Amino acid sequence: MTGAAARNEPPAPTHNWAALAAEAGSDVNTRFGHRLIGLPGTWIGSLQAPPPSGSLSTGSATAALAKKRPLPWTEMPWSEWHYWWQSHYLDAIVDAGNHALTQEDAAGARRELRLGKALLRGILIRNFCRFPNHYYDDMAWLALAATRLNELSLHLTSKPATLARSAARTLTKQLHKAHDPVLGGGLYWSRKRDYKNTPVNGPAAAHFARIGEHQIAGAVADWLRSELFDAETGLYQDGIHPSITGRDVEATIYTYNQGPILGALLKLGRPQDLIDAETLIDAISRHLHTPGQGLRLEPGGDGSLFTGILARYLALAAQEDRLPAQTRATASDLIVQTAATVADQRPEILSAAIQRWTILSAAAAI
Repeated sequence: MTGAAARNEPPAPTHNWAALAAEAGSDVNTRFGHRLIGLPGTWIGSLQAPPPSGSLSTGSATAALAKKRPLPWTEMPWSEWHYWWQSHYLDAIVDAGNHALTQEDAAGARRELRLGKALLRGILIRNFCRFPNHYYDDMAWLALAATRLNELSLHLTSKPATLARSAARTLTKQLHKAHDPVLGGGLYWSRKRDYKNTPVNGPAAAHFARIGEHQIAGAVADWLRSELFDAETGLYQDGIHPSITGRDVEATIYTYNQGPILGALLKLGRPQDLIDAETLIDAISRHLHTPGQGLRLEPGGDGSLFTGILARYLALAAQEDRLPAQTRATASDLIVQTAATVADQRPEILSAAIQRWTILSAAAAI
């Protein structure tokens, strides 16, 4: 594996990634973030940005309501609700807090910690005052983010973030319930228990490894390698349905499915895990990357988060001394090229705005 120079690719433009990441975070918080139904101590992200003030006639009822920042439809119990988008919003806030710590900006880190706590409280209330939901992949994403928020609090204040710790414990118990020996192991995607897929098993393995439950983390990572690894591409397929024939594989390859598996492999750190991480990064570079443009960007609402998730875990790989220097350089190149592609975007949906923030934060971290 080699870096961009050895592949004869043009170098990515020079940017101040930290400044761009800070701008992206401010954009998300300003255009999408707000208190949940006005409740003090809460925060939530609207699914869509409000229309520009200039696009409304000043005399219209809509314009008058916009000036008062109306309660978005996402706050209503009957409205569309994307639990996992909010989980990645929380992850992006923790990224910003950790970056502030690296810059010895304790005040900035404390601001992000407060905002993260408020967002987690907003998620809890909006999810009918409970953290579990129907989908185990949603719960895995929030377990990861809540654990990171608690770690930020411990690092910054030497005290746990009580709600984050409670969320992580509650969701970890749910993830254990999703794991059984059907199809040789792995976790179910939802409470229907009719599909085992990479979107839950990747983040669950990463979460278990992060909290020190290495036995189950290793078992899940090994199950993914055995059941959903595509030897032809070197990438992980989407999932398996139990069937009368034993297994029906959904062979689609998504960018985001590769990210948390990479994170799990790095955290587990067994010799074979590090070899597998190296070969996975090479496969990502060969199959999910356009030279000069970066990682493949997925379409759609949910899809608009996918590449940001992969970038977050590639940033961990880029800083991992146990990986070969060329592998780290490849991970860095993928992030920087992707960051250059999204740097000037101004997304109108929350998922894409969080993805832009996440990618730019990954570039700032390497």
